[in-house]
Amino acid sequence: MKQRIGEILEPESKSDFLSRGFNVFIISLIVLNIFAVSVETIQDISEQYSGSLKVFEWFSIAVFSLEYVLRVWTCTLKPEYSRPVIGRIRYMLTPAAIIDLMVVIPFYLPFFFDLDLRFLRVLRLFRLFTLFKMARYSQSLHLFKAVLRDTKQELLIVLAVTMGMLVFASGVIYFIENKSQPESFSSIPAAMWWAVSTMTTVGYGDVYPITTLGKIFGGFISMLGLGTFGLPVGIIAYGFVEELQKQKSRPLQCPHCEKKFDAPIERRNLPR
Repeated sequence: MKQRIGEILEPESKSDFLSRGFNVFIISLIVLNIFAVSVETIQDISEQYSGSLKVFEWFSIAVFSLEYVLRVWTCTLKPEYSRPVIGRIRYMLTPAAIIDLMVVIPFYLPFFFDLDLRFLRVLRLFRLFTLFKMARYSQSLHLFKAVLRDTKQELLIVLAVTMGMLVFASGVIYFIENKSQPESFSSIPAAMWWAVSTMTTVGYGDVYPITTLGKIFGGFISMLGLGTFGLPVGIIAYGFVEELQKQKSRPLQCPHCEKKFDAPIERRNLPR
């Protein structure tokens, strides 16, 4: 039974009807929870349908709680978590398990602690963590995760360069504009808001240089920001191309006889 439950919980079991059904059910429940949290912020709807929204919240928490318990119970089926106690603790410390716990734990806190109503309203926002649960069930998000993993070194380099440019731009504009605008450019950290909005080419217009040298430097930073913030997009796009090529080069496998075929063979030629 433990083995069967583990197979149902894992979305990789594409040929399993129960696994696919559970996958669709959880994804639908996650989407509905995000919708419910958003709708609850509309006062008229929240007051009119408070009972229905509360029942739906209880049902969702019950499902997510049961899912979390079953995942902790069946995680020992995997070699890396095979030890009954230490393996489960290791699994509970994984990012996916922590997200699962963050979704349900705020619901149970009021039963054990006397919490302020304002704090309870903040805790209800933790239901938005269900959005991150989607990564476990979406193949597209699995692909995005693989791309980020393969390009993390390049992205870290770009991040370091970007942060360096932000500090440089903030420092230079502070020394240029501080005398003319001591309130807007009171310090280098305060000038970082201008640097961020300028380098991203958003330009809110609340803070801007008024000196000639400041305007020239602002134009230079704007053009430089186009290239700096465009680099991560190009790196991720290239990573997607590489990952898709890897997937296409993998041999196809028949879900019935598990026989493998070369990638160029059309799927319609697979035995049914």
